Amino acid sequence: MVSKAVRFSLVFLVLCGLFYPLATAGLARLIFPRQAEGSLVRAGDGTVIGSDLIGQSFTSPEYFHGRISAVNYNASASGASNLAPSDPALLDRVKADVARWRADNPGQPVPADLLTTSGSGLDPHISPEAADAQIPRVAQATGIDAARLRALVASHTEGRTFGVFGEPRVNVLELNLALRQLLGR
Repeated sequence: MVSKAVRFSLVFLVLCGLFYPLATAGLARLIFPRQAEGSLVRAGDGTVIGSDLIGQSFTSPEYFHGRISAVNYNASASGASNLAPSDPALLDRVKADVARWRADNPGQPVPADLLTTSGSGLDPHISPEAADAQIPRVAQATGIDAARLRALVASHTEGRTFGVFGEPRVNVLELNLALRQLLGR
């Protein structure tokens, strides 16, 4: 009876622990090769510079900034801060972020999505409104006309998924890569 149970366990271990994962990974590579490789974004020379699924830190005034990351953009440590709205540490962080925003973007409204972290801490998107609020700073730092930057943001705004799910959004990495092209870099 024990040998039958051991054989049964070994068969399912091989089926579920080896063949099934290999088959699904192989099928994913066949049907969705770019996504199966991590949706990597490459520079003109082929160097990997990021993934369009994982946010990155942009701090230079000439680039659009993304959401705050609770995990410092470390994909292996995905997660939120879990600070309650009543936690003084969260209040202090938000106050510091508002002060930084106002210093970097005088006279612009403070977009809520640039003050909050996402559930994963790695969200690569911001709202079109958050991108628009950064245009004066980016225009001043780069010398690119604000109307041209608005057109750039509009061309990189993704609509709702299937027309109904989620909100319009802008991938910050892709927007900044397009901005680099405008700057001739």
